[in-house]
Amino acid sequence: MRRSLLFWWCIVVGTWAVGAGTPIGRQSVVERHKVVLAKADPQTILQVGNGEFAFGVDITGLQTFYGNTLSQWGWHSYPLPAGVRLTDFKLTEYEVHGRKVGYATSSKGQEAVYTWLRENPHRFNLGRIALRLQSATNSGLKADQIRQAHQELDLWRGIITSQYELEGQPVRVETCAHPELNAIAIRIESPLLAKGRLAVELAFPYGNHLVTGANWNAPEAHTTRVTRKDRQAQLDRTLDDTHYTTALAWTGAAVLREETAHVFSLAAEGTETTLEFVVAFAAEKPSGALPDFATVKAAAAAHWARFWQTGGAIDLSGSKDGRWHELERRIVQSQYLLAANEAGSLPPQESGLYNNSGWYGKFHLEMHWWHGAHYALWDRWPLFERSLGWYQKTLPAARELAEQQGYRGARWPKMVGPEGRDSPSGVGPLLIWQQPHPIFYALLDYRLHPTRATLEKWQEVVFATADFMAAYAVLDHATGKYVLGPPLKTVPENTDPLGAYNPAFELSYWRFGLREAQTWRERLGLTRTPEWDEVLRRLAPLPEQDGCYLQQEGMTNTYTKWNWEHPSLVGMLGFLPGDGANPVTTKNTVRKTWQTWQWDRKTWGWDFPLLAMGAARNGERQMAVDALLHPAARNQFNAAGLSLGGPFPYFPSNGGLLYAVAMMAAGWDGAPEKQSAPGFPDDGSWVVKWEGLKPAP
Repeated sequence: MRRSLLFWWCIVVGTWAVGAGTPIGRQSVVERHKVVLAKADPQTILQVGNGEFAFGVDITGLQTFYGNTLSQWGWHSYPLPAGVRLTDFKLTEYEVHGRKVGYATSSKGQEAVYTWLRENPHRFNLGRIALRLQSATNSGLKADQIRQAHQELDLWRGIITSQYELEGQPVRVETCAHPELNAIAIRIESPLLAKGRLAVELAFPYGNHLVTGANWNAPEAHTTRVTRKDRQAQLDRTLDDTHYTTALAWTGAAVLREETAHVFSLAAEGTETTLEFVVAFAAEKPSGALPDFATVKAAAAAHWARFWQTGGAIDLSGSKDGRWHELERRIVQSQYLLAANEAGSLPPQESGLYNNSGWYGKFHLEMHWWHGAHYALWDRWPLFERSLGWYQKTLPAARELAEQQGYRGARWPKMVGPEGRDSPSGVGPLLIWQQPHPIFYALLDYRLHPTRATLEKWQEVVFATADFMAAYAVLDHATGKYVLGPPLKTVPENTDPLGAYNPAFELSYWRFGLREAQTWRERLGLTRTPEWDEVLRRLAPLPEQDGCYLQQEGMTNTYTKWNWEHPSLVGMLGFLPGDGANPVTTKNTVRKTWQTWQWDRKTWGWDFPLLAMGAARNGERQMAVDALLHPAARNQFNAAGLSLGGPFPYFPSNGGLLYAVAMMAAGWDGAPEKQSAPGFPDDGSWVVKWEGLKPAP
């Protein structure tokens, strides 16, 4: 029988919501949220990238005033200070239910090695590509010299077009990134090129752990060796033990000059009013010729069109609630930003590849869920899977950390670099809620790929994680219950670790992780592990008072004194499917948190989608939308979709938003049946047209 085009479209993209009889016009949804800027703004840098590499530009279309070039593979370490050895670092011993356990929490008496371990390795800025106004002094451009600026980021094609006037002459710059190579392609059109007034500057810094990842004042600390060929050059870079290569190729008549140490200029020759070039960065020396600008531009456009045409999509334009456009804007722009910044081979840092945030480019494993779990629900699993292999790779280091502390299994660190070494901190080493995350990721993978190959791929990580979780819980002989802590840092991180005991969210997550690990064994045809079942059976109940859950046991003033920072107590039936939680109590908890939390005091961007998930799953559908669009300062997104929810930019906000919205649209296990978009209000104010999304666990 002949199938209709509509039928085959359904097969490709999945099911759309009730009331949406035709597929979503994906291009029109994306294009109505293109980014348009009219002035320089250091808080609104636009980027092109592929998840492994990203290039940020200012209003000129290059990095004339600001912007960074970062990658997943570009890491640098300072030499150790004279006389300092890593083996000199001493752990701080804590009393843990009758035995001593060492944690890397104190710098006292060992400041130099403590600081070095926190700062190294760090991501570094691979290089700056800027416009240069040629003059006798080469004093550089100033932002106020740019007139009549108009800059657009075409999200559908992944191309930034920047147009403006400089010295009364038009300048047009196109910027794009190759979808597979760590390369950018640039086309500049201006009469100023032919006049010899305008050129491009390539400059290379020494590595730095701070926000820009660049130290421009240490030319003697690194080297740049140049090899030239016809219309191309190779620049070999060395920073201490870090080596990488920058390759440059251009079309048309142009000349490359070395101006000073690590600084080069590329200028058009003759009557050329166009300059096209490609710059590629790589940890290994490149083989073969670079593609030209036109090839990269076409590849970028094809890549992004393919990205938008596959996976999930949401169209809110039929809604009566006037906030639909803002929510849809955040959804669309977040998808682009996370794919450009956070779809690479390592767990991402809070600021992706935009800058070095406040943690020197290192990533936080408790945040990996917030950055990437949404890819499972948006049916773009490969973009998350790229970074998940890191857990298998660093499993030996996680096992070593657990063994060092006297536990079985593998303990996952918090603040960490590619080598898997936990960074010292007064908070990080005591945090535990990242431990069950790999089991959650394994479940997401299995729901999409329910095969034995998936089970075997995750087996070692899942079992080692569960072994640690069971070993970490301690039997309290007075109560006959297994307990968590002290010492520990809870999700909010705002209380004394020596007094933190049985936090509600962590207890529920422990139950979830151990339950899923046992199910994993059964799927493989293995027997259940008695130690895991023993902890599951006797784990302490979630602490509660007056029909609401408490952040942790004994915190009776949760809603009056400790009602700030992350409201993790709404996550047991929201983020999680409710292990150990009572549905009536979770609903009461969500309502009370909404009413009493100090949303404007100190919250973080992902707190709002956390609340939205809890509200949706507990039947508070209007609250779920209101949480996503809460007016608090930490829940704002700038013109480029960058979140203000933490150290700028704060991508866990974007990822959390995408997970929550997908769950609210496509539902979750046990969601009300026969309801389109069960997490959105059903009063007609929201018309949610969606396709290609997957329900949450």
